[in-house]
Amino acid sequence: MAEKERGLTYAQAGVDIDAGNRMVELIKPLVRATARPGADAEIGGFGGLFDLKRAGFSDPILVAANDGVGTKVKIAIESGRHDTIGIDLVAMSVNDLVVQGAEPLFFLDYYACGKLAPEIGAAVVAGISIGCREAGCALIGGETAEMPGLYQRGDYDLAGFAVGAVERGEVLPRADIAQGDIIIGLASSGVHSNGFSLVRKVVAKTGLAWTVPAPFDDARSLGEAILTPTRIYVKSCLAAIRATKAVKGLAHITGGGFPDNIPRVLPKGLGARIDLASVPVLPVFKWLASEGGIAQSEMLRTFNCGIGMIVIASPKDATAVTQAFTQAGERAVTIGSVERATGEPRVVYDGKLELS
Repeated sequence: MAEKERGLTYAQAGVDIDAGNRMVELIKPLVRATARPGADAEIGGFGGLFDLKRAGFSDPILVAANDGVGTKVKIAIESGRHDTIGIDLVAMSVNDLVVQGAEPLFFLDYYACGKLAPEIGAAVVAGISIGCREAGCALIGGETAEMPGLYQRGDYDLAGFAVGAVERGEVLPRADIAQGDIIIGLASSGVHSNGFSLVRKVVAKTGLAWTVPAPFDDARSLGEAILTPTRIYVKSCLAAIRATKAVKGLAHITGGGFPDNIPRVLPKGLGARIDLASVPVLPVFKWLASEGGIAQSEMLRTFNCGIGMIVIASPKDATAVTQAFTQAGERAVTIGSVERATGEPRVVYDGKLELS
């Protein structure tokens, strides 16, 4: 006798296992595209494998980082643009690895949603795949969680986890950072992935829709322009480190901006003096400051303001280091120097940001 149909199913509770399987099939070729020495970038097992020996390391130290994309993901959802947010997810972790001199090796993602839409999930992973290829790391695993009742239908959130390696003795920052060293800034691509609660507040204040032309970039919609993905600095930083042997320190300018991030790589008793007039402020920051009435000090602690990574080098090596970054495709400009700092603040400024 056929089993009597009764009782609830997992699908009736809001979780569609078949949709999850469809998403896995959609993303398999995207994952394979990130293969690199040490990892074949296949998914489906219970864990991802990585062979450090095949990657060419002899005496490595592992470096790990994890991050998300904050409320930038809300803009991706509201604008219906899901193809770049995965690049941001990778960027936020791998940029944190390279500041310690580490080469990113592999990446894992966590995608949580209220109701799984395989095509949207695949678009997000497509961006993750692009980010991994830009950073030279393999996407070796991840997790998709469908959690009705915790997330509203249409909502999702992301977390990323990256592991890299650096040979012992080559970890950054170096111990010889000293007073008088030069601070070089690498231009950002936009807002990156910090401060988006304030960005959204400003946009709400203007009443503009994500679909209208961006006031600061009429070639793109506001949503597209604001979602410009975080720049991945991995390959340029590794190239400059290896070519010059003169990079003393790197700082990823994320949440907290200049005042919170630059001191993280400086020895005790040292600080930074930044010439704000030399910072290449992007139009998006000028617009945010104007429309939001945001003070310069708040801009500097909330956003990158046009500099996504800072580099420290001695005066005698600064030109060579700048040239190495320029050759690697970065816009590199001298923005300050290392100074003695007896207390707080450890970052002081000359001049003003060009916010108008």
